[in-house]
Amino acid sequence: MANPSRTPAAFHALLSELVVALGMPAAQATNLQVLGDDSLASCFPVSDLATAVIGVAGLATADLLAEGAPGLPVQVDRHLAAAWFKTSLRPLGWELPAVWDPITGDYRTRDGWLRLHANAPHHRERALAVLGCANRHDAVVQAMAGWSGEALETAIVDAGGCAARLRSQVEWQAHPQGQAVRAEPLIAQEWTAIATAGDWRPDPQRPLQDIRVLDLTRILAGPIATRLLAGLGAEVLRIDPPAWDEPAQAPEVTLGKRCARLDLRRPADRQRFATLLAEADILVHGYRADALEQLGYGDVQRRALNPSLIDVSLCAYGWSGPWALRRGYDSLVQMSCGIAAAGSAWQGVETPVPLPVQALDHATGYLMAAAALRGLARRQREGLAVTARLSLARTAVLLTERPGASGGPMYRGPEARDYGDAQEPTAWGPALRLRAPLRIGEVELQWRRPATRLGSATADWGR
Repeated sequence: MANPSRTPAAFHALLSELVVALGMPAAQATNLQVLGDDSLASCFPVSDLATAVIGVAGLATADLLAEGAPGLPVQVDRHLAAAWFKTSLRPLGWELPAVWDPITGDYRTRDGWLRLHANAPHHRERALAVLGCANRHDAVVQAMAGWSGEALETAIVDAGGCAARLRSQVEWQAHPQGQAVRAEPLIAQEWTAIATAGDWRPDPQRPLQDIRVLDLTRILAGPIATRLLAGLGAEVLRIDPPAWDEPAQAPEVTLGKRCARLDLRRPADRQRFATLLAEADILVHGYRADALEQLGYGDVQRRALNPSLIDVSLCAYGWSGPWALRRGYDSLVQMSCGIAAAGSAWQGVETPVPLPVQALDHATGYLMAAAALRGLARRQREGLAVTARLSLARTAVLLTERPGASGGPMYRGPEARDYGDAQEPTAWGPALRLRAPLRIGEVELQWRRPATRLGSATADWGR
């Protein structure tokens, strides 16, 4: 069993590392106050991570506000942080769809375990084509059993599907991609001098009032980043392609946003997108590293359209190495990098054991938001524009280099008192939303729009 407790010193070392990764003085970590002491059950300090990443986003907000209110205290509720890493929504009289497609899951291969991610129909179809079997769980079980994990993973990925073989931490550390990711910074930041920073100033109560955020992200890290920015007052416009949907996640992550659709292969939609990009303060995107480049919106083109843009992006497996362009999700990265194998050993079972929440997604999302906030502060004060890059696999390094469970009593799930009193009129029905886990001085997160369906708005900055 892993060490059952964590010291406050270990948490503060983690927090200080995050503060420094953002380019802020390590001493700013002392402005964070943590409320509560319960922890998610895991062989890794997941609750420490949840509390620290939400806390550092709060510290970045306080730093943004520092000219008008230096030294603002930041509070994070550790219990609510764990709850938000799971789900923040409690439907009233309706139910969310299942998160996982029936085919998605962990399967035995001839020499180990492999996880198939089939939530997107085109990913499912490509995996089934490789396996040569019907769209039934029992058929996939039978087909998987005849393959070696390495060969099947390669075949599915090469076909455009999503899969990951179970690897140990030692295997991942020896893998070329594991080595490449470990050499990358947690938050890669490139700063460019701009002609003018504009006259925007943060509002003391709604820090991101009048800031425009163009959201090109999908499940799950990017939408979490932009949800936090919306809670701080930003005008967030999410853009999806035609027909794309996330029925299980949209009620969770569209809070505070407007959601529109554009087809970037149509000239009229490209013109509209270019205008939106030129008018945005922040761009958050989570497509594979080459996707926007292929559409004609690579790094150089984006910077030309909007020299002062705060450009924040993520990928699954890192920005260098042989897997830099590989499709991936939190659950797949957990299989690849040794997290699921460590969980299996911790619980003394043969099957893969992932983290109790999709912590890589959530943690990376809050770090992306923190990077955007840091970008705003330096653009305002120093006339600099940032390009920031993060990845799920690099966040996994941050977590796995700190083995040992978080201390305190076990987190038992949300309680009735954790939810706000007012019902949220989501597009699917009424719901209760968890109280925010973060407070910056007197600033509380407030979302002025309920969760909404993808494609429900026009592609403009309308109020």
